[in-house]
Amino acid sequence: MNEQGNCNSGLFQDGIHTESRMQESESPLTEIREGELYFCLEQRMVEICGQEIMLTAKEFELLSLLIRNPGRVFTFEMIMDLVWNEEDSFYSRKVIINHASNLRKKLRISDAVPDYIKSIRSVGYKFDSDCRGTT
Repeated sequence: MNEQGNCNSGLFQDGIHTESRMQESESPLTEIREGELYFCLEQRMVEICGQEIMLTAKEFELLSLLIRNPGRVFTFEMIMDLVWNEEDSFYSRKVIINHASNLRKKLRISDAVPDYIKSIRSVGYKFDSDCRGTT
């Protein structure tokens, strides 16, 4: 983060870019860059403005689902099935809401960082690659 409270280090380009980078083992990495957000699936790494963000396993899996499908709305039922591998129930909606809330807080390290995870009232969540405003 710079002196103005912005994270723009010039390292990230706007838009979502999935890149394949070869490691020493010649395995490609699935990397996504969105503004100040960097996501690497294989290394289970998330950074904002170059600062590593520590996520729980479920927070990472939720972010992975959303960021790899930008703009797509995932219902609570879909998230419960795809991330938790369980059927939906009222209790499970609360679990998803809590995890999504914690994830949003962790990703929003400053006011300069947009709210990438958007809540779709009574439906679910989506990753907003055009996140100029916050929800």
